[in-house]
Amino acid sequence: MKRAGRRAKKTNVRVVLSTAPNAVAARQIARAVLLERLAACVHIAARGESSYWWKGRMEQTGEFAMTFKTSVERKDALIAAIAAAHPYKVPEILVLDASEGSAAYLQWIEEETRPRR
Repeated sequence: MKRAGRRAKKTNVRVVLSTAPNAVAARQIARAVLLERLAACVHIAARGESSYWWKGRMEQTGEFAMTFKTSVERKDALIAAIAAAHPYKVPEILVLDASEGSAAYLQWIEEETRPRR
């Protein structure tokens, strides 16, 4: 049951998820996209473990999770930049819509991902 007065707001914000094999690679990818203003923020989480299928075998690898906050207008360029800078042959790149959030935070993301002139 929805509370009175609470409505989902459409946003132009997207959250992009990826992983990197180590902290150095994660920081390099983050720096590359931040310098181009393709993301307002990149959160790099401490090393965790991923389990997955690769070429018919189950693998387990230590990885660093990366969360990018961007605008819908910069999303495609961000995806291309992550793929270009990434050491994996098939990097994880997933895009999630941010349908709601703190108005001030959503506005900050949109402002910080505007191309600079």
